[in-house]
Amino acid sequence: MQARMTNPAALLPDAVKGINLIYKAAHSAGLAKSTLDLVHLRASQINGCSACVDSGARGMRQAGETDERLFSVAAWRETDYFTEAERAALDLAEHATRLADKGDAVPDQVWEAAAKHFGEAELASLVLWIATTNFFNRINAVTRQPAGQNWG
Repeated sequence: MQARMTNPAALLPDAVKGINLIYKAAHSAGLAKSTLDLVHLRASQINGCSACVDSGARGMRQAGETDERLFSVAAWRETDYFTEAERAALDLAEHATRLADKGDAVPDQVWEAAAKHFGEAELASLVLWIATTNFFNRINAVTRQPAGQNWG
């Protein structure tokens, strides 16, 4: 696949500044990076963002994530590789990514399950990171950014 254009964030320097601030904020609440990485990978899978699936999985592997967990993210409900907190985060990520699929986009029980495991600042981090992932996914899908890029 060939990109339709240079990534818009790379073309507009002020966008990179804003994205970096959001990234820093989402990662500042003390939520485990592995949890943020899992929700990023799952939302990116749902959205079909090859660039984010590829970079996310590669980064997780470099951080020591196991192959079993990486290969099972799309089927997290059917495995025992994830903690209850991670399951709640993944469920929230799926609902927040598929907003238009249901009348009640994020049902109370999904939110309450996440709130059982995460404090308010961690929930803020989780919601912000899911939204940011969806933002990245949409830019990459629209402009057809290919997998295997070096984002650094």
